Amino acid sequence: MIDIKSMGMEEISALMEEWGEPSFRGGQIFSWLQRGVVDFEQMSNLPKPLRSRLSRECRLTGPEAVRRQESRLDGTIKYLWRLQDGECVESVLMRYRYGNTVCISSQAGCRMGCAFCASTLGGRVRNLTSGEMLDQVLFTGMDSGLHISNVVLMGIGEPLDNLDAVLGFLRLVNSPEGLNIGMRHISLSTCGLVAGIDKLGTYGLQLTLSVSLHAPDDETRNRLMPVNRKTGVQALMAACRRYYDATGRRISFEYAMIDGVNDSDRQADLLSGLLHETPGHVNLIPLNRVKESPFRPSRRTDVFRKRLEDQGITVTVRRRLGSDIDASCGQLRRREMREEV
Repeated sequence: MIDIKSMGMEEISALMEEWGEPSFRGGQIFSWLQRGVVDFEQMSNLPKPLRSRLSRECRLTGPEAVRRQESRLDGTIKYLWRLQDGECVESVLMRYRYGNTVCISSQAGCRMGCAFCASTLGGRVRNLTSGEMLDQVLFTGMDSGLHISNVVLMGIGEPLDNLDAVLGFLRLVNSPEGLNIGMRHISLSTCGLVAGIDKLGTYGLQLTLSVSLHAPDDETRNRLMPVNRKTGVQALMAACRRYYDATGRRISFEYAMIDGVNDSDRQADLLSGLLHETPGHVNLIPLNRVKESPFRPSRRTDVFRKRLEDQGITVTVRRRLGSDIDASCGQLRRREMREEV
């Protein structure tokens, strides 16, 4: 079956020509797909024989909202989507004064093994397609009735571990004939796959790269993030500098504040040293509690922030959203998996 939802307008137009149809049908079909139709019969301006052939030869994705949790505190909405093969992924809609942001997943599960993350429990099952990533944006907007202005690839999975499909998604969501979300309104988060960062840099995309650093030294980062054992912090930071040189885009370094693990004055000083060599800023993240994890939120976030600022580092502290609705990425999927066993 042809995965038509993952195809761009030019690709669909080429398929139509291959089928003996006028190429403008590609634009019509692409427009319908970008509106979230779930049945080819909904494409009312297409001839019935073409709709029938599309139904026979193409797969049309459309997730089912298994769970929907809306925060009474800030209006954040968390979705658990069931995909066509039964796998589940999460998306989160966050409301800010500058617009509405949807955080999407790029894989069903994750194999990176970060010690504090619920997404990695159970490992990676499979990669998502470009169309399945797009669906999370489309169906979140349709369900909420809100215009989506920003996208972050920071949900379940490691985007650079599924880079080809992620690049396909970026082309779709950026398309002027589709949602037309600009690259500067898109953020991609990685745990630090050096080869993936280098490859992404070759495309010169103007998105924001967020690197989940979480520790400034190999000893601590090895404990928290197994991916670090392959390259180390210095190699990661060198890749970040190459990315900046290639794109001109400053990097956001994500740093989850974990009590007694990565929140000492010494680690703040080490982090400052790293950032003086690499253009970017630090985003301190109050840790979300995960039942299966021994880690607890730091009580030194303000002290840590001030120490960095005193050394000239730009620091933000992420506002906690959805704390009353399983805010930590992977929690809803984990609960669904347990209930199905």
